[in-house]
Amino acid sequence: MTTETVHPRAAAAERGAPPPDRPAPTRRRPRRSGPGAPRAWASKTAVNTVLIMLTLYTLMPIGWLLIAATKNRRDLFATSGFAFGEFHLLSNIHDVFTHNDGIYGRWLLNTVLYAVVGSALSSLISVAAGYAFDKYAFAGKEKLFGVVLAGVLVPGAVLTLPTYLLASEAGLTNTYWALLIPSLVNPFGVYLARVFSEGYVPHEVIEAARVDGAGEVRTFRTIALPMLAPGFTTLFLFSFTASWNNFYGALVMLNDKDLYPVSLGLHMWNISTTESPEMYSLAITGSLVAVVPLVIAFLCLQRFWRSGMTTGAVK
Repeated sequence: MTTETVHPRAAAAERGAPPPDRPAPTRRRPRRSGPGAPRAWASKTAVNTVLIMLTLYTLMPIGWLLIAATKNRRDLFATSGFAFGEFHLLSNIHDVFTHNDGIYGRWLLNTVLYAVVGSALSSLISVAAGYAFDKYAFAGKEKLFGVVLAGVLVPGAVLTLPTYLLASEAGLTNTYWALLIPSLVNPFGVYLARVFSEGYVPHEVIEAARVDGAGEVRTFRTIALPMLAPGFTTLFLFSFTASWNNFYGALVMLNDKDLYPVSLGLHMWNISTTESPEMYSLAITGSLVAVVPLVIAFLCLQRFWRSGMTTGAVK
């Protein structure tokens, strides 16, 4: 009796069952060889080297500031810039907030007022204007938007003197309004808000709200503004950083030390170091304290930058 070997596919065909799947042959990926491989490796190495250098360039001033703020006045001049001395960070912070009856704390509160209130109002105005440019049709819209774009091209320093003259005529110099009112105008914010409105607020959602009987203000407040939350947060952070670091505008507008923002106050402390060397530690530690709110703001608000919040709003 002879035994024949039957192929599995033939046996499956005789039984009427589907033939078993044969695993696809795996091909080995050929190794890159030749003159192109060293060139790609060299290019990657060059890019990584440049990125490392840029990272060090960015972090070195911050590292120096952190180390210098921990030193007393003797170690500040007796040791190298990146060498630690005796740890005096807490005592330096105490001296910063107690010097001259705690004037630094008032400067911080002034800066919070200028930066938070001014940036929030500026971002809201920019978002509303960008939304209007995107969703509404009116005569001369594109020409008016062209004027807004022209305002983006004008440096802020060029507008400081005309702004001062206008504030002087209105009697607003040396007041809080001298810095708050100019911060409300942000042409770049209007342009960026229009871009965000085009990407985040679908026309179909606005039309559906109008069909349901919602007014224009209510539609913007309850529908468009929540959708524009990432854009609002981005504009707020840009404006917050600019207002927190505003120096030249405050230098021109303000004479009263009680109205100074922290940037101008630290500048005045730095000027006085020629006559009072002990002010070096105050100026350095005050600069470190002034950076902390910016870091906190970016860490707390970065989650609002995620895109795709309106995915699925229109089916």
